[in-house]
Amino acid sequence: MSSISLKLGYKYLRSNKGGAFSFTTLLAVIGLSIGISSLIVVTSVMNGFEKELEDRILGVIPHSVISSDEPIDDYENLINQVKKDANILEASTYINTQGIISSSYDTRGVSLIGIDPLKEKNMSIIPDYMLVGDLNDLNENNTIIIGSLLAAQIGAYIGDEVNITTSDIRTTLIGSYPRSVNLEVVGIFELKTEIDQYLTLISHSTSQKIKNLKANQTTGIRLKTNNLFTADIITENIINNLGSNNLTYSSWKNTHGTLFEAIKFEKLLISLMLFLIIAVASILVLSTVVMTVKSKEREIGILLTLGASNKQIVLIFFTQGLIVTLIGIFVGILLGFLLIYNLNNFISVIENILDRNLLEAYFINYFPYYINFGQIFLICFFSFLISLISSLIPSLRAVRLNPVEILRHE
Repeated sequence: MSSISLKLGYKYLRSNKGGAFSFTTLLAVIGLSIGISSLIVVTSVMNGFEKELEDRILGVIPHSVISSDEPIDDYENLINQVKKDANILEASTYINTQGIISSSYDTRGVSLIGIDPLKEKNMSIIPDYMLVGDLNDLNENNTIIIGSLLAAQIGAYIGDEVNITTSDIRTTLIGSYPRSVNLEVVGIFELKTEIDQYLTLISHSTSQKIKNLKANQTTGIRLKTNNLFTADIITENIINNLGSNNLTYSSWKNTHGTLFEAIKFEKLLISLMLFLIIAVASILVLSTVVMTVKSKEREIGILLTLGASNKQIVLIFFTQGLIVTLIGIFVGILLGFLLIYNLNNFISVIENILDRNLLEAYFINYFPYYINFGQIFLICFFSFLISLISSLIPSLRAVRLNPVEILRHE
């Protein structure tokens, strides 16, 4: 009888006119497919944006920085001690100074970073995003590398001279005034993030002169860890092992942590909203089974009088909901992957129709995506679970029908 239940469950999916599916069944399949495909596409695109931000922003800013209230003496020895930790991929000197950059065209506030050009390739992604020039050009005296947006704002290019004024005070016989230095622009980078507007790079030796430090002194040690999200814990352990009370640390979570928390929260909210689409599709599945139960009351009465068990009756209509759910999920997955892999082609077509760039205000000019198969599995699992529950409720109602009452009115 169980095989008959499965056959009847499939039969009741079909249209009375002989079609593969009835209209209500088709609506349920389409609704479930759209919900699942939408959720797959949106989560994959948001994962892509999150990953791009991680690569572009966290690939530039320090994972963590060891610093002190006083200049750090004999920094080479400290770097060697830090690099003994297995969690540290690279360590280098780091001097961060806030200042004002001026040209003959305009003035802007900037973050002036003193780096070791030889180690920067292992520390950040900036060497891979140089539009013109090279980081090794910083080894020349009084040179600077700036971002593309900053270069456009102040009207500076390779070979131009800019003036840097910092908050450090210089005292002479004629009085005290902010330190100021003229630097030659030897390179321009472009990350296509807000970093391009304020980040400038100079050599560590130039920073020492601006900060009036000795040759063996620095203000910070920049660390690159093997695990970005535990950088603060790793750095704290290193400082504890060094046994120095003068050293403190800060990580990327202090400067950009809220940005990534906001992205995760936004992704969660959008996912919850899209799950409502799946909930609506599950209601369509429920409606399909309810309508089938209502239209097949006579057949249910006959089956019950022939000795069909409650389990067999439930299985008939549960099979109907199961088939709709499996087809909807399968089509949704196919449609989702089809949209993801051709997303930028679709966007290009829309841009050509609208004659405008949809991403001109963003830091990248394409829709990135990152497929997380674990997330897709959870999407399909919860969709399957919700739809099955929606199928089971009207299926259980079918066994409560009284065959005597049903057949008496026939």
